[in-house]
Amino acid sequence: MKFLICALFLAASYVAASAEAEVKVEEGVLVATVDNFKQLIADNEFVLVEFYAPWCGHCKALAPEYAKAAQQLAEKESPIKLAKVDATVEGELAEQYAVRGYPTLKFFRSGSPVEYSGGRQAADIIAWVTKKTGPPAKDLTSVADAEQFLKDNEIAIIGFFKDLESEEAKTFTKVANALDSFVFGVSSNADVIAKYEAKDNGVVLFKPFDDKKSVFEGELNEENLKKFAQVQSLPLIVDFNHESASKIFGGSIKSHLLFFVSREGGHIEKYVDPLKEIAKKYRDDILFVTISSDEEDHTRIFEFFGMNKEEVPTIRLIKLEEDMAKYKPESDDLSAETIEAFLKKFLDGKLKQHLLSQELPEDWDKNPVKVLVSSNFESVALDKSKSVLVEFYAPWCGHCKQLAPIYDQLAEKYKDNEDIVIAKMDSTANELESIKISSFPTIKYFRKEDNKVIDFNLDRTLDDFVKFLDANGEVADSEPVEETEEEEEAPKKDEL
Repeated sequence: MKFLICALFLAASYVAASAEAEVKVEEGVLVATVDNFKQLIADNEFVLVEFYAPWCGHCKALAPEYAKAAQQLAEKESPIKLAKVDATVEGELAEQYAVRGYPTLKFFRSGSPVEYSGGRQAADIIAWVTKKTGPPAKDLTSVADAEQFLKDNEIAIIGFFKDLESEEAKTFTKVANALDSFVFGVSSNADVIAKYEAKDNGVVLFKPFDDKKSVFEGELNEENLKKFAQVQSLPLIVDFNHESASKIFGGSIKSHLLFFVSREGGHIEKYVDPLKEIAKKYRDDILFVTISSDEEDHTRIFEFFGMNKEEVPTIRLIKLEEDMAKYKPESDDLSAETIEAFLKKFLDGKLKQHLLSQELPEDWDKNPVKVLVSSNFESVALDKSKSVLVEFYAPWCGHCKQLAPIYDQLAEKYKDNEDIVIAKMDSTANELESIKISSFPTIKYFRKEDNKVIDFNLDRTLDDFVKFLDANGEVADSEPVEETEEEEEAPKKDEL
């Protein structure tokens, strides 16, 4: 009897354990938990895992594309599986795999994880995981192979080489191996080469937009081929959104012409579409991007350029290589001729940077803390008769708000000092060509004796400010007080 009871208990326990380890499927995506994760990874050679939070906006934007990728891989009977982990529930897994933000994606190959570095659209996800599980370029041995390859991939690059051992073919393979986000195919088959009217050692990028395909021209080397893939895989005019942001900022073209428009207002058809020929003419040097004022998510971009949504339609040009230098046209004319003239001046180095500046308040020097804007910065901060302490702040910065009462006390203490001025400048609305601010608050001391600019790196306490000023900036940096939050950074280019 005891034996029967034990047997029944063991059987019940086994059934319960099996139920716990069951893997649910939602829209083609495996739902991973603490209980089934180890077995899920062991049972599948290739698994892409998304660690997400239900409240995360980026996770919500990724969800339909992630599901679409999972479903398309299943339709192809691919061994690659896509899974997701609710990191707010499965905290043990999130901690084990060092999840610090959402979404975090990791690719497991035979149980070993690597960071996912691809895009967030279904085609990008499929291209990335496919590249990680097979050869750099798929061998297309027949027309049927090539047709199926192009059917399976929205954007694909095919190299046509009669001799697959040639230097050109080897260069193609190196580039295919280096660019994880692109799908590459290669063929030496005469029928395939003829089918696509390709030349020997030719490379063609196939895509579902614009001219449907782009033929590589020029010297076939790694640098040129990488740029070709990154440039030609984007539409002539790219719409800025969560999915396209990484391609826009991660590409080889660092100068962007930005069209601030309202789709609902019909601006695309009226102002943007007529510029496609110009976009094609300059696409190797300038990326054309549209930013819709209809999207609430784009508010910070408008703020970054010192604009409001009532100004659309309008354009700005930004150069990412030089501290995100911005350029503004002199005219509001958005005709193709005027815009092309603006681009030519930029490429010829004849445009001056557009620096944001507020109007100088009439009472800028009324209070102990003097208010600086771009127009009066040099006359005050670089005044050789006084040393000036300047706080560069952002209105939304929490640390700046905490500092405000201390900074006011400091200014009150030195208001009658003829040698020292305490000042502040809103760096989100005022820009300087010579000084770039990357975090808030940034505090600099402009010393009158030698025009030296000294960073204030002590604790932001009244005592340390006084010690610093009384020593004329000649104070060794102390260890800053540990804060609960990190210093707040200015927007980075990929956060626009």
